[in-house]
Amino acid sequence: MRVSYSGRPPAARKVIAADLVGARCLTVIMNERAILVLGGTGTVGRRLVARLRDAGAPVRAASRHGDVRFDWSAPPTWEPALAGADRLFLMAPDGIAVEPAFVELAVESGVRRVVLLSSRGIEAMGDERLLAAEATVRGSGADWTILRADWFDQNFDEGFFQRAVMAGELALPLGDLRQAFVDAGDIAAAAAAVLTSEGHGGRRYDVTGPRPLSFAAAVEIIARVAGRPVRYLGTVDDYLAQQQAIGVPPEAAEGAAAAFTALAETGDAEPSDDVRRLTGRLPLSFETYAAGAAAAGAWSD
Repeated sequence: MRVSYSGRPPAARKVIAADLVGARCLTVIMNERAILVLGGTGTVGRRLVARLRDAGAPVRAASRHGDVRFDWSAPPTWEPALAGADRLFLMAPDGIAVEPAFVELAVESGVRRVVLLSSRGIEAMGDERLLAAEATVRGSGADWTILRADWFDQNFDEGFFQRAVMAGELALPLGDLRQAFVDAGDIAAAAAAVLTSEGHGGRRYDVTGPRPLSFAAAVEIIARVAGRPVRYLGTVDDYLAQQQAIGVPPEAAEGAAAAFTALAETGDAEPSDDVRRLTGRLPLSFETYAAGAAAAGAWSD
């Protein structure tokens, strides 16, 4: 459903929604202004937009090339994208900062709730970009929530691991470190819950899969369901060699290796119960994700 507005926003209305979780029935006050989803065509964003539309929520999907144009590097796109929105799903692609000026403009334009997609382990990795984004959101004056997600399952078929998987070798300087890989659909479901229900202001949730896996175990699962040989190489030397082979500048590769090494030193990630608490169901297992991706041809030649 596409919604456009002109002039003053419509008055709020009361929507009676059945909450099937625990067979409860809740009365939810929904505002007819829209939810603006940044990165609306991306891995999490498009799943979030679909989920919100299926639920009948007014949503606007913003991206550089979408129906609602938004570009972090083009401030003239910011205000039109914010028009008519009172809730904001906030994210920025890797390497792009969340601009405090945009968040300030959002609040001035009537956004009262901001949900930021962040990552686990950012302190250990020294991710100043996301640490600054979290600080900006906390100081925005809006009703804020931070979703710290673990490694996306979809990194292996839609993201930056896909090429390595297809080449048969994934190198990361993480050794036997185990992480609680999470499906992008579960991140979207958690975000939808926070955007459309009350009680999440000033909170941070860890959005994870159901159990921690090493990268070697994850790659083994993919190799099995995809029917192709894939191996994991877990040393710094392996990682730097692979990065050099694909043309990554040495300084960038060494900086990333240092960040990964710092993460590895923090120890295995523990899964949280936040997906179940927010959505009423358990998160998808990595095995289920991999089987579905393989069936869809994700790793076919």
